[in-house]
Amino acid sequence: MDIKSIMSFLSDLSLNNNREWMEKNKKSYQKAKKEFTGLVSSLIVGIRTFDDTVGELEAKNCIFRLHRDLRFSKDKRPYKENFGASMTKGGRKSKFAGYYIHLQPGNKSAIAGGLYMPEGDVLKKVRQEIDYNLGEFNQILSEKSFKKTFQELKGEKLKTAPKGYPKDHPGLEYLKHKSFFVYNELKDDEVLNSNFENAIVEQFSKIKSLNDFLNRAVKDSI
Repeated sequence: MDIKSIMSFLSDLSLNNNREWMEKNKKSYQKAKKEFTGLVSSLIVGIRTFDDTVGELEAKNCIFRLHRDLRFSKDKRPYKENFGASMTKGGRKSKFAGYYIHLQPGNKSAIAGGLYMPEGDVLKKVRQEIDYNLGEFNQILSEKSFKKTFQELKGEKLKTAPKGYPKDHPGLEYLKHKSFFVYNELKDDEVLNSNFENAIVEQFSKIKSLNDFLNRAVKDSI
């Protein structure tokens, strides 16, 4: 896997984010995309060793487009300056919690897992699941190796208790969340390390318990 070519292309793109440059460097883009597709395929195989819900997922259904949606943006750069993929049951458009990788030079790469901005029906069920099983949720987030890697639950939060929950609820800080995810930032030398794939699969494995918990709620909402 030539991850160096991915990072090199993205680094060049960040300095030349325009269609003319991209047209002249189409071969470099195609090579980088091929390498990233291979990486995602390999990660799916690794995830499948501990989480069979990804099934026969294909990389092409996980990878996000490089082109940016400019319709409502003041920033008119045509391309994202990262490669990203969501390895989740059903692919990148899935409602389910899963595993995410983001590659971007400048020590801006990261891996993540969980749910990002779920729809209202899913959000309601997740909060209900936390309410009913707060002890289990606490245990997942406080597990030693999980906490060492991901520290704490991330995501935008309400300023007060969500409708239907008291302000003195013992799990209030969790219930305030609009998203339920964790992430770990990666330095460039970690991404370029020869053991990168294995290290990422190992980190992903620590997210499985969180995803399993969240996906119980997702299943109930579908």
